[in-house]
Amino acid sequence: MKQTATRRKRGQAGVTLIEMLVVVTIIGLFVALVGPRLWQNVDKAKITAAHAQIQGFMGALGTYKLDNGNFPTTEQGLRALRERPADATEWNGPYMPQEIPKDPWGHDWIYKFPGDHGDEPDIVSYAADGQPGGDGINADIVSWKSTQ
Repeated sequence: MKQTATRRKRGQAGVTLIEMLVVVTIIGLFVALVGPRLWQNVDKAKITAAHAQIQGFMGALGTYKLDNGNFPTTEQGLRALRERPADATEWNGPYMPQEIPKDPWGHDWIYKFPGDHGDEPDIVSYAADGQPGGDGINADIVSWKSTQ
């Protein structure tokens, strides 16, 4: 008899369907309000990471230039920071501690020397869309402009 009474009390202590719907609705509203802000922060973080990678490349390229007298050519690209080019007689690399990474969106970096924007190489990420130009998350990240 005592077991039956205990089972009834446990059954009454359960959660009703209405209570579950209220909780699910509150969670849904929370996700709808907070979710977009989280995605904006992810996009900003990728842009910041791209600028940081460019700064890392520029530092390594500066060391390369000190050793070799010039920056790698467009054909040699950023690979010259990891692998000795055939014509680099004073190469003292590798100048990067690991392989050349892709940009934060998974695209290859665009490297050009001589560059079109001064005496240093041009390094470009085409950002989220992988295409030149664009606005917002699709705006190119470039070495010749300072961080935003």
